[in-house]
Amino acid sequence: MAGITDRNYSILCGRLASLLGVSQAAARRKVDIRAAQQGQRDIAARLAVAEAMLSELQACETDHQGMLSAQLGTVGNDEYFMVED
Repeated sequence: MAGITDRNYSILCGRLASLLGVSQAAARRKVDIRAAQQGQRDIAARLAVAEAMLSELQACETDHQGMLSAQLGTVGNDEYFMVED
């Protein structure tokens, strides 16, 4: 499937990515998955989904980047964590 080239969609996904601490491609996938779950396929619906997700994250006071960093730090310090096979 070809990527959506709408500027507003890219901006919203970029904001989601920065709030979540993930790449823009990962944020786009999250929006695409949520839109598909709701049965919405067009760009206007995906923009609405992205805006809703952004407002949810901004209303939530959880530090998603801090949580991800803490989880990654914990995994690296775990004695049973395998770096190589």
